[in-house]
Amino acid sequence: MSAYMIVHATVKDMDKFKTYSESAAPTLKSFGAEIMFKGSVSEVLTGEHQHKMSAVMKFPDNKCIKDWYDSASYQALIPLRDSAANVIFIGVNGTS
Repeated sequence: MSAYMIVHATVKDMDKFKTYSESAAPTLKSFGAEIMFKGSVSEVLTGEHQHKMSAVMKFPDNKCIKDWYDSASYQALIPLRDSAANVIFIGVNGTS
């Protein structure tokens, strides 16, 4: 069953965030992930949401999400990510 990762981010340094994004994209592919969409939040219809950007990635399953996140190639990018943006990563079970 497919699984999805939702990312919410507020960029602190756009140059660093661009470098992070360009570096992270190839790490996703090796775990079968596909970027479904990414973009800026246009409107919050209810509740509170502090982040300005969102993205959704589709993975083959939850194990692939965890394996990607724990991979040496992604772990090496975390210091850059944290200096570039405040982020939240959420894993979601897909339904079929």
